[in-house]
Amino acid sequence: MTNSASLTRSKLPISGRIVMFFIRHVQHAMASLGELWRSPVSSIMTMAVLGVSLSLPAALQVMVKNAETITQSWDSAAQISLFIDGPRSDKSIQSLIARIKVYPEIDDVRFISKDDALAEFRKLSGFGDALDYLDENPLPAVVTVFPTERYSTPQGARELLAKLEHEPEVSFGRLDIEWLERLQALVHVLERTVIAIGALLVLAVVLIIGNTIRLAIMNRRSEIEVMKLVGATEAFIQRPFLYTGIWYGVVGGILAWLIINILVWYLDGALSHLLGLYGSNLHMKGLSLGELIDMVLIASFLGWIGSYISVRHHLRAIEPS
Repeated sequence: MTNSASLTRSKLPISGRIVMFFIRHVQHAMASLGELWRSPVSSIMTMAVLGVSLSLPAALQVMVKNAETITQSWDSAAQISLFIDGPRSDKSIQSLIARIKVYPEIDDVRFISKDDALAEFRKLSGFGDALDYLDENPLPAVVTVFPTERYSTPQGARELLAKLEHEPEVSFGRLDIEWLERLQALVHVLERTVIAIGALLVLAVVLIIGNTIRLAIMNRRSEIEVMKLVGATEAFIQRPFLYTGIWYGVVGGILAWLIINILVWYLDGALSHLLGLYGSNLHMKGLSLGELIDMVLIASFLGWIGSYISVRHHLRAIEPS
């Protein structure tokens, strides 16, 4: 039977053989899907386990993505305050502002006069009329510098501060960015955690699918022996099992995407309230449709890897008696 089929294929033109190749793959893909449908309980449980396993590294990735969004939105915290040295004329201060505006590292410059600083302090401190008893305004004039995006990082802002403090009109500068450094360090730890846990769970997914395919092979042992007796090739026998692993990965990836977006929707309200206390109106970002495609592709590839390893090992051990 196999020899006649091979002879028939050899008589087909190249285009016909290409079409038959795809038809065979579609048939095996549909057949493997039918096998899963015939045992829905075990199939759904396996897919659910895969979905949960894949959702754990995806959840950490979502945390990293949202943490990076928060740090980017707070990059303006890298602004530098330059305190003017002693009483300086308006001409001297405007000369300072004109000089530092041409710095390529600076995006914007704002000047806060001594009177403006005292008025702001009066408003925020609550001392009110008590400040009227001061003989003179004790607050210095301040030039606020906003670095470009490249110099908004902790290291870049520090380099810019050291450069600005060499200006003769500047008494000293202040950069309150330590908290941002801690946040970025936490993000880096999360990124490494994602990689480590992701690697472990990738291995777990491969092992789960490999063991599931092994059980499927054992259940169809008699059928495989008959196929080998009539001359079926290993590629023909193993193809349905490979597609079964791919189907497990596809559904597991979709489930993981749904789990993550449901969790993001559930946690977004609480996180938005927390960020609102710090003057931010950011919302959590879930996984996009593009990331759904990425997850499905990765999960289906893992399913293929797990099933391929299991099939190559166990099919060779089955020989017709």
